[in-house]
Amino acid sequence: MGLDIRLPIGIIFSIYGVILMVYGAVADAAIFQEKSLGVNIDLWWGVAMLIFGVFMATLAFRASRRSEP
Repeated sequence: MGLDIRLPIGIIFSIYGVILMVYGAVADAAIFQEKSLGVNIDLWWGVAMLIFGVFMATLAFRASRRSEP
């Protein structure tokens, strides 16, 4: 069988999530106070993207384990 599409989606979302989390963690806090009512949007969306990416990759690994004889 071919490559499960959930695996590359999970990897991409995980990579982007980590990048966004790191940027949110090291960015100047004054930016978030001024632009987004004090919420670190980059950090929280990075966490959400990482969770989604890990979830998709987990589904792909579980499906590949079930299909192997």
